[in-house]
Amino acid sequence: MAIGLSEEHEALRESVAGWAERAVPADLVRGAVGALADSGTEERPAFWAGLADQGLLGLHIPEEHGGSGYGLLEAAVAIEALSERVAPGPYVPTVLAGAVILASSAKAQAALLPGLADGSAIGAVALNGAVSGVREGGVLRITGTAEPVLGGALADVLVLPVTTDLGEEWVAVDASQATVTPVKPLDLTRGVAKVEVDGVAVPPERVLDGLERAEVLNLAAIVLGADATGVAAWCVAAAADYAKVRVQFGRPIGQFQGIKHKLSRMLVALEQARATVWDATRATGEERAYAAAIAGVMAPDAAVQCAKDAIQTFGGIGYTFEHDAHLYYRRALTLRALLGSSAEWAETVASLALGGVSREMEIDLPEESEPLREAIRAELAEIAGIDDTADGEGRRGSARKRALAAAGFVMPHLPRPWGRDASPLEQVLIHQEIRAAGLKLPQMVIGAWVVPSIVSYGTREQQERFLPPTLSGEMVWCQLFSEPGAGSDLASLQMKAEKVEGGWRLNGQKIWTSVAHVAEWGICIARSDTSKPKHDGITYFIVDMKSPGVTVRPLTEMTGENLFNEVFLDDVFVPDDLVVGEVNDGWRVARNTLSNERVSLSSGSGGTGSSLPDLLGLAGRLGRELTPAERQELAAVACESHSINALSLRVTLKQLAGAEPGADASVRKLLSTSHAQHVSEAAVNLVGAAAVTAADWKLGDAGYWNRAVLATRAMTIYGGTTEVQLNIIGERMLGLPRDPEPGK
Repeated sequence: MAIGLSEEHEALRESVAGWAERAVPADLVRGAVGALADSGTEERPAFWAGLADQGLLGLHIPEEHGGSGYGLLEAAVAIEALSERVAPGPYVPTVLAGAVILASSAKAQAALLPGLADGSAIGAVALNGAVSGVREGGVLRITGTAEPVLGGALADVLVLPVTTDLGEEWVAVDASQATVTPVKPLDLTRGVAKVEVDGVAVPPERVLDGLERAEVLNLAAIVLGADATGVAAWCVAAAADYAKVRVQFGRPIGQFQGIKHKLSRMLVALEQARATVWDATRATGEERAYAAAIAGVMAPDAAVQCAKDAIQTFGGIGYTFEHDAHLYYRRALTLRALLGSSAEWAETVASLALGGVSREMEIDLPEESEPLREAIRAELAEIAGIDDTADGEGRRGSARKRALAAAGFVMPHLPRPWGRDASPLEQVLIHQEIRAAGLKLPQMVIGAWVVPSIVSYGTREQQERFLPPTLSGEMVWCQLFSEPGAGSDLASLQMKAEKVEGGWRLNGQKIWTSVAHVAEWGICIARSDTSKPKHDGITYFIVDMKSPGVTVRPLTEMTGENLFNEVFLDDVFVPDDLVVGEVNDGWRVARNTLSNERVSLSSGSGGTGSSLPDLLGLAGRLGRELTPAERQELAAVACESHSINALSLRVTLKQLAGAEPGADASVRKLLSTSHAQHVSEAAVNLVGAAAVTAADWKLGDAGYWNRAVLATRAMTIYGGTTEVQLNIIGERMLGLPRDPEPGK
């Protein structure tokens, strides 16, 4: 995975990575490390001319100024790839200098950008400084000190903040006009310097008009954020590779759940960082400020955390100077120090969010999709015109919903006649147009997980009997899968299915069965052949919940409500024509159901109403200013929400391009299950002492959020426990060894 998504970005990444493997060998990196460790000085790297020849210095610079005419996203792709090799030298400072100069309206662009693009000049930006300026006859004369300046010792062009009578202004001066003193750096692959100016005259064309500190910091968050994702990416990959081969106690350490979960959490942090940096390169205006601030929180923190965890995974060898892990840790710490603490960025996130700024994740669809959009819009307009009043308020379905189901709009990705065989592009268009038409899709609940399995494995008779009323929301289902001894380890189920004349007799107990007390039908898996291995000998049945022998007993949840149930099946007869798929091949059918369940449960707030807008609404109703601690917690929720939305958009875009979603989808699912918990916990903290109120949504905010904080506890269990999902991420995404079978 990488910051970029398109084929072009993947090709760019592979090209840069391949070039870097040849041009930035380990001995070159260690040579730079030795020089900086011994004397704090650095030299222009031997591969600098190669960077220019590859066009990597000017990816984001317009062609009119000697660049390639792309944008920050392309620059971020290259930065990430080079950072994975902890490439020494002033590449990142030069890219940042070009971006800052380009963001201004200065005449200096024509004079400065070509040199930064072709490698004849090196740039650096001082994010901090105490430089003041006074205008004398149209010339700004500046005096003061700026430090630390990343890449300052090698720079030809220095971008500095200056305090003047007009406020803070930014200037670009020649390094030859300043006194530049190298400072022994923490990062042993890139130098930093102190820059001093004493009465330097800055002509009007070198004043970067129209540039504000906020925009400079936003650009820094993106550029240095891409650098941070490269650090984190190496840490994740290197630690995972090591965990596959390092043997302790007779097995690879990657098989131990503690290591597996640590590495999976590292991947989660990396993909969140990538998604937020990627989105910040795309945003504009106030949304750019919001997205960049979130990247400023998440990317440096991800790099630091991944580096720490990588060292922990490597153990003693990772703590040595000879191992590369400390080089990445040093760079991560340096990036975070240069950008400023994540708490400062989080305060910016909180201020913008409380001020009403948000980031809409819109998809730019190709113009050629418009005819299809118009056809969908026209079809939906006819459905919207159907009179629903004849159905009455008491019915679950409606004429409109039956029409939506019949037209395949409810689950459009399914094959006809149940769906529309819709491509990812058509699915996006349908979603947008249903929302625009103000139509409401049926609430299928468990039925949404049942339908794909019956479509894939059911007989024609089963499909015609069950799919139309399920798709229209008129048939209520429950899922009879979990048992007292078979939750996440579902293949350990014990319910027996005995073959009898004309069908099967089911005996056993199911538990945690949502809406079983109102369901008409249930999908059930039972062990039909006890002689077969664990995942074999299981058959998938459709059970009439009104059958003799079915007993439903509500379970009272911690909220005091009764959504879950335990279900006892005593000699329940199921006819042969209600077996879905082949006998003893029910695990295959169940996996289809479970895959749809996990996607469904991991989207949005899971129906709890616990989302960032809900939290912001509560904050607005408090009638007081939030404390610093409350603002930090709100910002953490906002950052997580934004990262989930960005990951979701990345998944959609990959599907539109015909690619597999990969780690983005797995990470999004994991984060989504716990996000509503974090929202409700933050809300309860905002409510304060009033949170002693009963957990009852009728009792105002305190009761509503108390109920939510209790209800959301289930989300990291019933959608696939967090621990199991971390195992899946570790094994499928990172290739870590699977847990051993019991007794082996």
